[in-house]
Amino acid sequence: MTTTVSARWVVLDIEGTLTATSQVHVVLYGYARPRLGPWIDDHPGDPAVTSAVRDAKQLGGLPEQASTSEVVAVLHRWMDEDRKAAPLKTLQGLIWQRGYAEGDLTTEYFPDVVPALRTWHDAGLTLAIFSSGSVAGQIASFSRTTEGDLTGLFAAHFDTVNAGPKREARSYRAIATGLGAEPGDIVFFSDVPAELDAAEADGWQTVGVARPGEPYEEAGFGSHPAVATFDEVKVIRR
Repeated sequence: MTTTVSARWVVLDIEGTLTATSQVHVVLYGYARPRLGPWIDDHPGDPAVTSAVRDAKQLGGLPEQASTSEVVAVLHRWMDEDRKAAPLKTLQGLIWQRGYAEGDLTTEYFPDVVPALRTWHDAGLTLAIFSSGSVAGQIASFSRTTEGDLTGLFAAHFDTVNAGPKREARSYRAIATGLGAEPGDIVFFSDVPAELDAAEADGWQTVGVARPGEPYEEAGFGSHPAVATFDEVKVIRR
């Protein structure tokens, strides 16, 4: 059975929706983990790094004079907890950006993803991303993939810094405003029911993505239509 949606904007989550969770938790986390300390020490004059370190100390309850190793211990704990902490996401994004640029990292998507993205884009739909990963990390991940550079498919990128928490309706209001779009003209794809609930609360259309083998495969999606792959959904431009 095919789910049909009429929209002007398609906003997508990444982890568990476009890529396997292991792409983030195993590949990307594994790449960033040993590089956090050296990155902090090697970029003492980078405002993004110094700001992230300052925020990490505050959020982690560390004194201002805390060492890099103490900061890294907090960052590693947040990674273990899969905590969506902004300073961690900022530093990870910078490291991933370098990794993709140097060819150390390549993003692999579920087989149905890129054909669907191209079909929607070619049909006149406008695509955007809302992920807990930093905007810099998002753009980097789309720049080097097994299907080439996909950055041209997306008109906008949002994260928990420029939009807000993914499980709060106000974040989706901020995104709709940023896009200049009416909420009812947007469809949001995510594998997390709580995120879909928040988007629906702001008037967005929603589609749950219950991919085989992923953490939310057996989740209850309630009022949200759910698909196992993008082959099961048709998005028509209004």
